[in-house]
Amino acid sequence: MSIYKLDDLNGLFHLYAPPLSPSGKTFVFFNALTGDTGMWEGTIGETLRENGHGTLSFNFRGQTDSPFDPKTAIDANVIISDARRLLTQIAPTNVILTGLSIGGLFAARAWLDGIDGVDCHGLVLINTLRCDGPRLRWINDALVRCAEVGGLDLFRDLYAPLLFNQDWQADNRENFLTSAAYSPLNETAGHYNLLKNAGDTDWDVAYEKLTLPVLVITGLQDRVFLDSKDVDTLCARLPGVERIDMANAAHLLPAERPAELSKILLDFTGRI
Repeated sequence: MSIYKLDDLNGLFHLYAPPLSPSGKTFVFFNALTGDTGMWEGTIGETLRENGHGTLSFNFRGQTDSPFDPKTAIDANVIISDARRLLTQIAPTNVILTGLSIGGLFAARAWLDGIDGVDCHGLVLINTLRCDGPRLRWINDALVRCAEVGGLDLFRDLYAPLLFNQDWQADNRENFLTSAAYSPLNETAGHYNLLKNAGDTDWDVAYEKLTLPVLVITGLQDRVFLDSKDVDTLCARLPGVERIDMANAAHLLPAERPAELSKILLDFTGRI
């Protein structure tokens, strides 16, 4: 298990495989708040590595196997600073930053802030684009309230049919809404810290300054975060954007359609 030590109490669990050739790209994966490296390390990571590319997946402070100080509010600025430090330390080559949900926002802001010694060739935003407002703030507050009342089990039972596509729902329904009792998420838990602090972030990114090639991937069955008009508006602000809309996917696209996503990422490397 590889831990990049930030200080005596904090660190980042990560998995790194460099590309097999100087021309290979390195995909650097940014999780959603309740995600972890497992989202990327199965079909997606294996396919990219089999095709000669490198991968770097990591867990934010408070996510699985990443130690953290419970007294620290793990907000967007902390996550972005940590990611930049990790990338500077590892110095991967020919990087394509790839983020799911709010992870895409963190990836974009990391690039805008600058990553010393790292050459980024592209940015992939998977179900990231959204505009701040009362609806988004209500959703974020509701997620925290779910954790306080019934932990991540209640969150999954309530939101899974809205975040996953219908095929995934049909295959996995039996694993949800069981008779097990809900338990509140301890306020010292990492995921509670992340939901409470990182969810309340600034979505007003300087999209016009993202001058690297950007691929925007949208799952059209996302019933929580997707607002098609907002995606259109924000894409229009990106200087070098490509768009792919997937009718057979929802919000947690890497878990729902890993083979299709792997092909999309490989095709993107050919175009940049």
